[in-house]
Amino acid sequence: MGFFSKIFSKIFPSANAAEVVPVPSAEASASAPAAPAAPPSIPLGDVAPILDAMPGASALNWRTSIVDLLKLLGLDSSLAARKELAGELFYSGSDEPGSAAWNIWLHKQVMRSIAANGGSLPPELRD
Repeated sequence: MGFFSKIFSKIFPSANAAEVVPVPSAEASASAPAAPAAPPSIPLGDVAPILDAMPGASALNWRTSIVDLLKLLGLDSSLAARKELAGELFYSGSDEPGSAAWNIWLHKQVMRSIAANGGSLPPELRD
């Protein structure tokens, strides 16, 4: 199971995480090898209320911070883990791994991939 699949299964435990496909960004699509097509989107529920209801959510800035999102889900938030996730999401930019710009990109890509796989996001989390 890939790192993104772990994220997805923590948010939607009843979903089949094996069928979850990370969505490459527009920049990565031009330079990365073809990614498998995302499975048909099946409405799974609203992501924000699910995450807001998790223990510790009020103390974390999960809506904008990839590190806080991973902590909330009980996953490894180390730089090595985030590099693995960036690889799965086809990061092709020039930002230094761990930099603010890199982490922002990573958070946005996770949210886009959640939405592409059936999670409902409020407008402020879509882009």
